[in-house]
Amino acid sequence: MIENIKIYNILFIDLETVSNTSTFSQLHPRLQEHWAKKAQFVDRSRSEGPLEEEVVAQLYQDKAAIYAEFGKIVCISIGYLHRTTQEFRMKSFSGHDEKRLLQEFVDLVSRYFYDPEEHLICGHNIREFDIPYLCRRLVVHSLELPSILNLSGKKPWETMHLIDTMQLWKFGDFKNYTSLDLLAAVLDIETPKDDIDGSMVGRVYWEDGDLNRIATYCEKDVVTVAQVLLKMKGADLIAPEKIVSV
Repeated sequence: MIENIKIYNILFIDLETVSNTSTFSQLHPRLQEHWAKKAQFVDRSRSEGPLEEEVVAQLYQDKAAIYAEFGKIVCISIGYLHRTTQEFRMKSFSGHDEKRLLQEFVDLVSRYFYDPEEHLICGHNIREFDIPYLCRRLVVHSLELPSILNLSGKKPWETMHLIDTMQLWKFGDFKNYTSLDLLAAVLDIETPKDDIDGSMVGRVYWEDGDLNRIATYCEKDVVTVAQVLLKMKGADLIAPEKIVSV
């Protein structure tokens, strides 16, 4: 299958998420109640008894970003390989207004990557994280899902346009998670140097307000995903001078 993937039809994607509010106390009271319940499952070190309020609040800052019900998207980075110039072109949608950046992303996808019969979306762990998270946040903001992301009720063979590099690397193994950084290292793919990692995105957003720094980090992962897929296809990697942001 991977040998038949048309690289020029692929939209590579990665997104960065943070907690919906900077602190637990700022969260809507109704959602606070639900997070307190959720925290019991998030903190697996405790088997019984309610968590202290301080623990619930800390878990919110540490873990809420990975749940679409308690987090939000602050950056979506995309990339594609241009057929004519052979450039890998990237663009980021970022900001404090989640609905606006989601709408801008949807507008682009609906215009250029709209047909699941022809176009593909590729990312690392997108089947279990990026795509479900993205679709849930679109619903929260009452935004229409593009046809390529309208997956509700679809059978597995009807979602073959979603290419997940983590799933490809599993080769049928269901018990293992491999990070993108580890996979790139194993495949001897050089990755751009960063001054942050995924665990720092929330702090960079809420404390520093540095969206450009987050977008740069997000775009790095988009490039890495593309290089990983090319490596797995046995194709030439993208030369550094061919990687551009638009």
